[in-house]
Amino acid sequence: MAFADAKPNYYGNFNRFDTYKCTKFQILKMIAQIISIGDELLIGQVVNTNASWMSEVLNRNGINVSEIKAIADDKQAIMTSIDSAFQNADIILLTGGLGPTKDDITKHTLCEYFNTDLQFNEEAFATIQQIFKMRHFEVTKVNRDQAKLPASCIRIPNSNGTASGMWFEKDGKVLVSMPGVPFEMKTMMEDEVIPKLKAKFKTPVILHRTIMTQGVGESFLAKKIEDWENALPKNIKLAYLPQPGIVRLRLSAIGENKEVCLEKINQLVSDLNKLIGDLIYGYDDLLLEEAIGESLKKNHKTLSTAESCTGGYIAHLITTIAGSSNYYKGSAIVYSNDIKSSVLNVSNSNLEKDGAVSESVVKEMALGVKTKFGTDYSIATSGIAGPNGGTEEKPVGTTWIAIAGPNGVEAAKYHFGEHRGRNIRRAALTALFMLKKLVDKENEQL
Repeated sequence: MAFADAKPNYYGNFNRFDTYKCTKFQILKMIAQIISIGDELLIGQVVNTNASWMSEVLNRNGINVSEIKAIADDKQAIMTSIDSAFQNADIILLTGGLGPTKDDITKHTLCEYFNTDLQFNEEAFATIQQIFKMRHFEVTKVNRDQAKLPASCIRIPNSNGTASGMWFEKDGKVLVSMPGVPFEMKTMMEDEVIPKLKAKFKTPVILHRTIMTQGVGESFLAKKIEDWENALPKNIKLAYLPQPGIVRLRLSAIGENKEVCLEKINQLVSDLNKLIGDLIYGYDDLLLEEAIGESLKKNHKTLSTAESCTGGYIAHLITTIAGSSNYYKGSAIVYSNDIKSSVLNVSNSNLEKDGAVSESVVKEMALGVKTKFGTDYSIATSGIAGPNGGTEEKPVGTTWIAIAGPNGVEAAKYHFGEHRGRNIRRAALTALFMLKKLVDKENEQL
């Protein structure tokens, strides 16, 4: 995929920095903090998916999240967290603690914090009555009490539940309290909170583009692009996001005008492509297994795999992609030497002379599975995943990978490290990247 074909990605987070000059404007970033209330979050009973979803939506709308907290259903914890947030953020978003039971104390705590009282809200009660009528239930006293809201707040409607949201303003800043139930909170955020925030605050544009690389580690990559990184404009930041076998480079731009920011990011990606194009396989969190699938489908080519040290992991990655049956024919997991010989016709002489982890054997594996499955391309892996089995000549992490195609077979030797899981992952991704480069190269020659 060429960089120009990649879709802009508006997600992610932005390191905090101050006022920026973008085009002829000065842009002041709006800072938000998220406070998630609930003992269940602190004991590991519930994963805090609300906060990550909220961060994504806020960032997409030009609001940067500087901090996320998970706190107990405790009045003092809530008061202290709100105090701290008002000192460091423009927008504070609370979720949780708005249910009808006694352990839901957020509303009462907010009354105390903003020095106000609960008032019965007829609109909130009408919504509660409607929901209970639809469910054929009678409204109970505790549910009726949910219609009592702090007098100083602006009610935020909840179309999916009985707990209204609450909007408070203090010293030009905003605090919004929402239910912790995800489908209630999400609808409230998208339909009510975000539009109100955008109407109140002039938010900048925040754009992200992620460049997906494979082949070198984070420090080596940083060295290769050092001059390019040092020359980045002040309103564009670069983040390195490494994982075993992959390093993501995320460019984040802040500005007044979406088109101007996007044009600048595209130019930077084009310049980066000239520096490390041989290490880039895609953009915006594209999976490597997706990228190779696109290359094979585009040219109506097929693939098979022969795996020893990766134990079927390459096949697993390939087949997680919908539609992979159009180009992927199958795998031979040949862990032992006798299976390598009997299934893929690997010569016993090469196994005895060079060992299973060798160039000669892995090439024979690739050619053997390609012939057996009748495919255009094949991948083969043989290595020492660890933590045991290494020698001085072939330490743990030593891996041979071969790719066979219409014009022959090529192989390369790697040293991945001592951690078994990471070795398997890195070997699989390296093999897929080797294949993609070969497929793309041969397609260009057609």
